[in-house]
Amino acid sequence: MRVVISGASGLIGTALTESLSADNHDVIALVRREARGDNESSWDPADHTIDHDVIASADVVVNLAGASIGGKRFTSSYKRVVMQSRVDSTTTIANAIAAANPSVVLLQGSAMGYYGDRGEQQLTESVGPGEGFLAEVCQAWEAAASPAVDAGASVSYLRTGLVVAGHGGFAQRLLPLVKRSLLKSLGGGDALQSWITLEDQVRGLRFLMDKRYEGPANLVTPQPATMAEIIAALAHALGSRPGLTVPSWVLRVVIGEAADDLLSSQAGVPKALTQLGFAWSHPTLESAARYVADDAK
Repeated sequence: MRVVISGASGLIGTALTESLSADNHDVIALVRREARGDNESSWDPADHTIDHDVIASADVVVNLAGASIGGKRFTSSYKRVVMQSRVDSTTTIANAIAAANPSVVLLQGSAMGYYGDRGEQQLTESVGPGEGFLAEVCQAWEAAASPAVDAGASVSYLRTGLVVAGHGGFAQRLLPLVKRSLLKSLGGGDALQSWITLEDQVRGLRFLMDKRYEGPANLVTPQPATMAEIIAALAHALGSRPGLTVPSWVLRVVIGEAADDLLSSQAGVPKALTQLGFAWSHPTLESAARYVADDAK
């Protein structure tokens, strides 16, 4: 199988590339510089340029490209970067698929931010979009894939939650504080978070590829948890204790509007994965925390 990946150098893209390559699949990374080998292809999403021959040769395209959200302050200019980077990359890929390979499987990046802040409401894939900047980004991100859908491609929308791992992403940024028993929660700690381990994220992506699933898929575990519960589980796995609460106002002073992503409550339900028969390696917070602790060694 030949898989073309944008965002291949990120946490998820790197892990997915390693997993596919280990099983002898042919992986080509889309890079925004000169290609350095047969496993890379140069593209410029801002200029909407991409090698149509590479897309034509693919069995699966995975679009994970987009400017970083984690820990960045959402200034007006950076919000434009966040939005435009996702729309440009998706539009470029979707148009190339429509022109060169409408039978391909497209795994299209998105996020649980699609739903906005919904309290304890159970969020299956049939729930409509919420409000706020990240919800607007996710809606535009998914809509930009329309040319591929209209051409007949099999398109999955990857509504990903917090991806936890010990060597990158959200959990890694917290681990130094958790290890020293300095952190109990971010904000009030009672907002529900939808999460998944990096291992299960990659397994879920490959599962959706094989199933040629079409439509939105919540890439989260069946057990949302509060931030306080997540940090407590990490502390237990690391042999430390919960420490102090970082007030919401401090988060907003440090990272501005981006704090809303950590303070919003989203009780995601992975209905699509469950109905398709996906089995999580780390379905519980306790097993996920042990995975993160082992991964951080």
